[in-house]
Amino acid sequence: MSPTTTPAEDHLASSAIVDWHTPIVRSLARQLGDGTQLQVAERCFQWVRDRVRHSFDIVGAGPTSMGTTTAAIPVTCTASEVLEQRSGICFAKSHLLAALLRANGIPAGFGYQRLSLNDSGPPFVLHGFNWVALPGFGWHPLDARGDREGVATRFEPPAVSLAYSARLPGERTDPQVFAEPLAVVVTALRQSPDLAALRQSLPDWQP
Repeated sequence: MSPTTTPAEDHLASSAIVDWHTPIVRSLARQLGDGTQLQVAERCFQWVRDRVRHSFDIVGAGPTSMGTTTAAIPVTCTASEVLEQRSGICFAKSHLLAALLRANGIPAGFGYQRLSLNDSGPPFVLHGFNWVALPGFGWHPLDARGDREGVATRFEPPAVSLAYSARLPGERTDPQVFAEPLAVVVTALRQSPDLAALRQSLPDWQP
């Protein structure tokens, strides 16, 4: 992938969604902030990947998993919400990872894949990951979705390790590095009262 982006300083800002100015995010960023930028980036990536559960993995494919209902798991959006709840879908987890990286002075943005929902063609939905400016590697994709059976991501620059690959007609990995999450992503998260509703309103987008 050859990413296209705006200047790196655009990817350091705190915002309504990437709210690294909040005390809870700043505190964790400081805890993860010792070492070189590569070491910090890897530590932040692994923390979000492993310590924040993907919401759909908690409830499983059905209405419940281990007694947990979709109504019991909040739909998170901002970095601070994700950290407080320790859960979020791919988009939300990318918001937290960007916040932790930016708080440590590492430029981070957002990337998206357009993937088949059923792995067979339409309908298509987005999957979110991060682009991170890594010393010696430039803009590099990191996917902190969270490992599960059949899905595993690693911090191995320059190798690309995304949770999914775009293989079918209509699928694609967009090369754009966005400084802020796409509006359709934020709308889907903000307007879904629970995970069941979110499953039915996962966003699609084409440039």
